[in-house]
Amino acid sequence: MRPRLTHRLLTWLDQALTQAGQAFMDAWGRLERGYRRPAARLALRLRFAFYPLLALSAIAWLAWDYGHGRSLDAAEDAIFDRVIHWRPLDPPAPSGIVVVEIDDCSIDHFRARGEGGWPWSRQRHADLLDALDRAGVRAVGYDVIFADTSPTDPAGDAALEAMAAGAGGRFVFGSSRMPEDFDAGSPLRAAQAPGAFPLHAGATPPGPPVALMLPYGQALARHSALTNVARNQDGVLRDVPLREALGDWALPSLPLRLAVQVTGRAPQSFPASVRINWRTRSRLPYVSAADLIEGRAVCRAPGEPLPPLRGATVLVGYTAAGLTDTKPTPIGPATPGVEVLAEAAGALIHDSAIRVPPTGLKYLLAALLVALSAFAFWRGEPHQDIDAVFVAGNLLLLAAAYAGLSFFGWFFDIFACVGFVSLCFGVCRMYAAVQRGHAVGNNDYRPEYDPDTHPWLVMARLRFAANPGVDPRTATLARREYRRLLRRFLYAGSQAVMIEGVVERKSWLHAILDDLVLLVWKGKDEHSARAIAETELDALHAALNAHDQRLDDDGKVYVCAVAAEIDDRNDDSTRGERLRLRELLGRDLNAPHEWPLSGSNPLIRK
Repeated sequence: MRPRLTHRLLTWLDQALTQAGQAFMDAWGRLERGYRRPAARLALRLRFAFYPLLALSAIAWLAWDYGHGRSLDAAEDAIFDRVIHWRPLDPPAPSGIVVVEIDDCSIDHFRARGEGGWPWSRQRHADLLDALDRAGVRAVGYDVIFADTSPTDPAGDAALEAMAAGAGGRFVFGSSRMPEDFDAGSPLRAAQAPGAFPLHAGATPPGPPVALMLPYGQALARHSALTNVARNQDGVLRDVPLREALGDWALPSLPLRLAVQVTGRAPQSFPASVRINWRTRSRLPYVSAADLIEGRAVCRAPGEPLPPLRGATVLVGYTAAGLTDTKPTPIGPATPGVEVLAEAAGALIHDSAIRVPPTGLKYLLAALLVALSAFAFWRGEPHQDIDAVFVAGNLLLLAAAYAGLSFFGWFFDIFACVGFVSLCFGVCRMYAAVQRGHAVGNNDYRPEYDPDTHPWLVMARLRFAANPGVDPRTATLARREYRRLLRRFLYAGSQAVMIEGVVERKSWLHAILDDLVLLVWKGKDEHSARAIAETELDALHAALNAHDQRLDDDGKVYVCAVAAEIDDRNDDSTRGERLRLRELLGRDLNAPHEWPLSGSNPLIRK
C-alpha cells in the first residue's frame, strides 16, 4: 500500500506542478504580449528614427540640467563617497600636519585638579601656545573663537594677546562670518578685514560692508581667519571653502591663511575651494592638549612618543564629546571640525588636494557617449558587439577613475555620467529587442503563424561571398557590412521573418555557417507569397547598394528560394504542416542552385 500511495502522490504532485507551470507561463505570455505588441507597432512607425530622437532628448536634458538642476553633480557626490571607501590604496597623510585636540581627557585632567572644566581660561590657552612655540612649530591654526575678554582673567587675556603679537603671524586664530543681514549695519569694510586680499588688480578699497565675529584683541583680530565651512547639498562636507568673496575682495579661511604663511604664495594663487583627499585607513597624527601643557604623558600611554612638532603646522581645536564640533564627511558622520581644517591646510601646503575636471566635462562626456550609443544602434550594429564594447568602455572608464583617485589625486567624475549613459543605452537596447523580436517572428511581438490563413510560405536562403581577388580584411569588413545592412533592413519593418543563429555564436561551426540567413514570407496563395518575397528582395538589394558604397563591389549576396504549401487541408496522423515545414527548410538548405541577388528576383522556382 505504501509504495502505491507514494507513487500516486508523486504522480499527482507532478501533474499539479506541470499544470501550474503551464498556467503561469500562459498568463505571463499574455502579460508580455500586452505591452510588447504595442511597442512593436510603435517601432514600425518610428523605425530607426527612435535612436536620434532619444539622443537629442537626452542631450537636451543634459543641457538643461547643466544650467539648472546639476543632478549629475548630486549623484557624483554620493558616488565619490563610495569610491573613497572602495579604492584599493589610501594615499599617505600629508606630512608635517598635526592636530592638537582639546579632548575629554584634557578637560577632565584639569577639572580633576580643581582648575575648572570647559571653557578654559585664557592663560591655559596661552600656555598651550607657549608649549607649541617652544616645541618649534612652524605655524598654528587655533580653531577657537575668543570673541570677548574674560571678566575674571584679565591677565590671561593679556598673555594670550601677547602670544599673538609676538608670533609674527605664525599663530592664526578663528573668526566667524556673521549672517549677511548684519552686513548693512557693520562699520567694517571688506578691504579692512583681517587677511583680506583683492581678487583682481583693479579692486579698489574699501569694499562692501561685512559683519564678522573677531577675537577681542588687536593682535588676535589682525591674525585671524574664517573657520566657517559649507556643506554640499546633501549635508556632507567634501569641499572646504578657502575664501568668501565680497565684491572685488575676498576673506581668507583659516587653512588658506596658514598655507599662505607656510608656503609664501599669494592667496590669489589658491582656488576658491579645495576637495580633500579623504582617507579611510590613514589619519593625521593627534596629540592631547594636556600632554603638551603638562610636558608629560597625561592622556597618551606611558612611553608613547609625541608626533614630531618641530617645523610642523599645527591645528588646535576641541574634540570633546560635549562640545559637538563635528562634521559629516565621506569618511564618517562625525569628523572633528579641527581635523577638517587640518586636512584642508595639509592639502594646500603639500598640493595634495583632489583635482576635479570642470563640471561641464562630465556633461560633455555623457552627451558624447549617448550620441555614440544611439549612432551604433541606428546603424544596426549587432547587439553582441555593442554590448561588449559598452561593457569594456565602462570598465576602462571605471578603472581610470579608480587609478586616478588612488595614485594621482585626480577624480574623474564619470560615475554618474556612466550611470546616465547606461540608462539611455538600456532604453536603446530594449527598443532594439522590440525590433529584433518582430524581425525574427517572436510571438510576443507579432501574431503567431496561422497556416489556415496563410498556407503558402516562400523561404529564401541568403549567402554572402567575397568577389575573387578581394583581400581577406576587405572581405571580412564587407561581410560585416552586409550583415549590418541586412539587419537594419529587416529591423525597419520587413514582412519577412528572419531565421538566424542556426549555429551558436562562437561555436566551432560558426565561422563556416556565419553567413547562413533564412528569410520566410507567408501568403494566402503561391502568387501572393512570391510577389511579396520578390518585392522585398528587390528592396533589400537596393538597401545593400545605396548611396556611394556598393556592396556589389566587394562581394555578392547569393539567394536560393523555394515555395511550398504548408497546410493543404489534407492532414493525416503521420503527415502535417510541421513535417512539410521541415521538408521546406531542408529543401532550401540543401538546394545546390542559387543566383546573385539583383534588382529583379524572379522566384519562379520549386
